[in-house]
Amino acid sequence: MRCPYCGHLDTQVKDSRPTDDNSAIRRRRSCPACGARFTTFERIQLRELTVVKKNGQRTPFDRDKIARSIITACRKRPVDEERIERVVNSVQRRLESMGESDIPSHAIGEMVMEALQGLDKVAYVRFASVYKNFREVRDFENFVESLAEPGSQDQNV
Repeated sequence: MRCPYCGHLDTQVKDSRPTDDNSAIRRRRSCPACGARFTTFERIQLRELTVVKKNGQRTPFDRDKIARSIITACRKRPVDEERIERVVNSVQRRLESMGESDIPSHAIGEMVMEALQGLDKVAYVRFASVYKNFREVRDFENFVESLAEPGSQDQNV
């Protein structure tokens, strides 16, 4: 593993342990050249995923993009990083277990919305406003009203 600070090619593992949800191995590393310490995570990757966007463009799946979106939606909400990490891991596992290498972007968005609905309602509405491209206040009103209706899920917004 290359040192992110000095670029030295050989770093030493000082400690390894599983993450709390056992989805990755956390390794504490040290660089013998500069003495810097850093952490790496080793995750299982079942398959290479490609995201197919609405315009047909294909890009490699980026787990960090989902994490950033969820973190943004949860900003200033009482949701800790560990719960966000579990949601990201869950979405990634579901995508990998679909059996397909090409995943439509809308499928990813729907999975993230579903996960956020159970995590934090405000974060769910924030994410939905971007994902569903709300343009007017009425779009928010309609969406929030659909949440308030008993037995109602995200309806046509």
